[in-house]
Amino acid sequence: QDHPGVASVVMTKFAVILSDYRFLAAAVVFLLWAGLGWLLVKGVERLAGRVVKGTANKIDDLILREGQLPLWLLLVIAGFFVVARTVELPANIVPRLERFASLLFVLVVFYFVARLLVSFARLAAERNAGLRSVLPTFSRLGNLVVIGAAAVMFMDLLGISVTPLLASLGIAGLAIGLALQETLGNFFAGVYILLSQPVRVGDYIELDNGLKGYVVNIGWRETRIRTLPNNLVVVPNSKLSQSIITNYYLPGTEMACLIDLGVSYDSDLKKVEAVTVDVAQEVLKRVSGGVGNFEPFIRYHTFADFSINFTVILKVNEFTDQYLVKHEFVKALHERYKREGIQIPFPIRDVNIRKTG
Repeated sequence: QDHPGVASVVMTKFAVILSDYRFLAAAVVFLLWAGLGWLLVKGVERLAGRVVKGTANKIDDLILREGQLPLWLLLVIAGFFVVARTVELPANIVPRLERFASLLFVLVVFYFVARLLVSFARLAAERNAGLRSVLPTFSRLGNLVVIGAAAVMFMDLLGISVTPLLASLGIAGLAIGLALQETLGNFFAGVYILLSQPVRVGDYIELDNGLKGYVVNIGWRETRIRTLPNNLVVVPNSKLSQSIITNYYLPGTEMACLIDLGVSYDSDLKKVEAVTVDVAQEVLKRVSGGVGNFEPFIRYHTFADFSINFTVILKVNEFTDQYLVKHEFVKALHERYKREGIQIPFPIRDVNIRKTG
C-alpha cells in the first residue's frame, strides 16, 4: 500500500490530466483541426483529380496519389502548433510539443520524398526491365534511410548527443568502403548494367577478348555467360562494364549473314548473280532460321589472283541460325554450280622462268 504499482501511478496522472480543462481543450482543438484538415485534403483531391484526368502524363496522377496522406499528416502536425498557440498549456510542455511536431514534420517530408522516388522508379520500370529487378533493393534501402533518420532525430529529441554516433558511422563506412572496394565496384557496375541494359538476360554477346555466348544471369557481383559448347563463364561486372561489347540481339535479333565466294574469270557474271540469288532465296525459305521474305543479293568486289570474288548477303533470325543456313547454302550452291557449269577455281599461280645469257 505504501508503494503503489506502476498502473496506479499512471492512472493517477491520467486522472490529473483529465481534471485539467486545458488538456481537454487542447484535445478538442487538435481533433477539430485534424478533421478540418481531412476535409481540406479530400477537397483538394477532388479538384486536382478533375484537372489531372485530362492530362496524358502519369506523373501528376502519381504525385496526387502519393501526396494525399503526407499532406494530411502535415496538417495534423500543424495542429500541434495551433494547440500550443491557442491553449494555455503549462510552460514546460509547449517547447516539447513544438519540438516533437518539428520532428514529425521532418519525418513526414522524408517519408513523402522516399515514396515519391520509389513511385517514379516504378513508373520508369514499366519501360525498363532492368530497373524492375533493382527496384525492391533500392526501396528497402530508402526505408532504411528513413528509419535511420527517424532514430537519429528521436535520439536528438531525447537529449542524446548524436555527433559521436555520426562520426563513428562515418569512420566505419569509410573502413568498410576501403575493405569492400572491389565488391562495391562490381555492385555499382551491376546496377549500371541493369539500368542502361547494354546486355540483357538471353542476349547473345561477344566481348573484346573474343568470348561469345548467351547471357544467362546478371547478378550484383558477376554476369554469367553460357558459350555455345555449353560452358559457363563468370565475368565480374566491373570487367564487363569496361569491355567493348557486341550485342547480336540489339537493336533486333535479325542479322545479315555474309558468305564470301569466288568464280572463274571465264564465268558469265550476270548468270552467276542470277543463279546464286536463286539458290539463296530457296535456302532462306526452306531452312529453319532463315528470313524467308528477305531478298538476298550479291556484290562483286575483288579481281583476285585466280578468281573474281564476291559476297552473298543473306538474313537470319538470330546469330546462331547462320551456321545451319551457311551449311545448307554451300551444299545447294555447289550442286547448282555443277549443273550450270559455273567453276569455282582452285588456287592458281603462274610461274614464268626466263633464261638469261
